[in-house]
Amino acid sequence: MLAKLIKTTTVALMLSGSLMAQQLGATLYGSKGDLEETYKEVLEEMEELGYILSDPHERINDAYKTKYGSTKLDNLGFFSTTKDAAVRELLEKHPKLGGFSPFNLHIWKVTGVDETWYGHLNPETMLDIVGIKDADSRKKFIASFEDIDALIKDKMKPTMERKLSYDTLPARTMMEFEVAIELDEDEELTDFVDDFQGKWEEAFEKAGYIVAGYKNFKETYTDMGKKFNYDAYWVYSLCHFPFSNGVFNDRPDAGVFAPCSVYMYVEKGGKTLKIGMPMLENWIVVNGIKNEEFKKSIRGIDTEIISIFKTKLNAKEVK
Repeated sequence: MLAKLIKTTTVALMLSGSLMAQQLGATLYGSKGDLEETYKEVLEEMEELGYILSDPHERINDAYKTKYGSTKLDNLGFFSTTKDAAVRELLEKHPKLGGFSPFNLHIWKVTGVDETWYGHLNPETMLDIVGIKDADSRKKFIASFEDIDALIKDKMKPTMERKLSYDTLPARTMMEFEVAIELDEDEELTDFVDDFQGKWEEAFEKAGYIVAGYKNFKETYTDMGKKFNYDAYWVYSLCHFPFSNGVFNDRPDAGVFAPCSVYMYVEKGGKTLKIGMPMLENWIVVNGIKNEEFKKSIRGIDTEIISIFKTKLNAKEVK
């Protein structure tokens, strides 16, 4: 009897530990009806809070229908935004935050379902993916989301919610690269940057990707009259249309990760361009994707992006 009790207690403790290990990847909110116009009001009012939209992409579903003849979605929108003033010092300390700066404010509506869904990844998940453990930095980054979350709830008045939970992130959450900066006597860093950006855009566009956005943090903070301790720092938004159409029609919630952010920076006086991007493998874990075709497609994108950097851009992979 005692042995049975011990066994039962042990199993209960194991189950409890398993439940405690669950991490909240995102809380997505839903409201009855088509709230596209109300969401536009959110996007307008959030600028008053200091959130700057960069290259917003509304109604991607229309492009899916035009290009592929049909779509299961009445609405699909990606709105990349950053609270510039709040992340400047954090980016100086943790350049990898560019993996989610900007981050995506997501909205979707499935055809025939009278519900609008919206939300973003939890900032804790963003921090975990890019590997920031410093408690003070985490606290400041998480706090920067409080006012925009309050605005969304106030305007959209959600009546439903979905939680994306997971046990552990992948063993490898980021892909990272380095490119040596070699300048002739009459060249400046801007020459290298312009040349590399042109090669990068050409390489990915030839491979079927879309450069869906660009944010130059160095210029942003210079225009604000703020110091920024990098010689260069910018973030690209990257999209692959056939891939996104194949996944988001059935799993529009996975769009909280889209478009992918690729950050690139040069430290003060640095001779190396450093590059990073969250692995798409994170999508599988955080969104709980079980469909084997989707998983194969997602992992294929990771493999292809790494290959393009290494073979087309002479980038050294950092593991």
